Amino acid sequence: MAAEIVCTRWTALVLRELLCGSRRFNDLRRGVPRMSPTLLSKRLKELAHAGIIEVRRGDDGFEYHLTPAGEDLRGVVMTLGFWGQRWVETEQSLEKLDPSLLMWDMRRHLDPTPMPPQRCTIRFHFPELAAARQKFWMVVDGRKVDLCSTDPGFEIDLYVQCSLRTLTAIWMGFANVRGEIEEKRLQLDGDPHIAASMQQWLGLSPFAQERNRAGKKVERAA
Repeated sequence: MAAEIVCTRWTALVLRELLCGSRRFNDLRRGVPRMSPTLLSKRLKELAHAGIIEVRRGDDGFEYHLTPAGEDLRGVVMTLGFWGQRWVETEQSLEKLDPSLLMWDMRRHLDPTPMPPQRCTIRFHFPELAAARQKFWMVVDGRKVDLCSTDPGFEIDLYVQCSLRTLTAIWMGFANVRGEIEEKRLQLDGDPHIAASMQQWLGLSPFAQERNRAGKKVERAA
């Protein structure tokens, strides 16, 4: 019975987004960009019917909140993530990448502490992607972090250029900033302090600490 509730397609990823703090429909969509809005709506209704979430009316529309039963799934979802990091081959993990999902995850975990106190804008550029998906801007103002897919119009403090594969490998703990710079797969231009502290403010996937045991190393390309 439990598997019928939480093991339908996409449900584990929707739960992950809810456990990470997403409450509104559009925020949930950004965390599962390949899931259709219709299917997301259906899964949310199923989770509400099962007592895993409750729907509340907020100031700007409906919000989705985990019930105690939903919060109790945190260990299950995290264990699944750690299992994937441990046993899914690294090369397989770096296939079918989505820049919007990566940047949304990074925005959620970015640590502003090493940043200067004034507003900072970082532009990420993935030159191998289609033009509409090449560039993202992260705007850090105090403890607030915003992600933009169009130019916010602020002066750029740091330009980050690399392949989507390279940044994903760093985020997942398969590589690190210094090593990718040395291998000329990552280029940083701009404020030297922000550039030097990238590994600190970027953070890592919550599952990055788990060592991969699938037995194959990632094949890297420039």
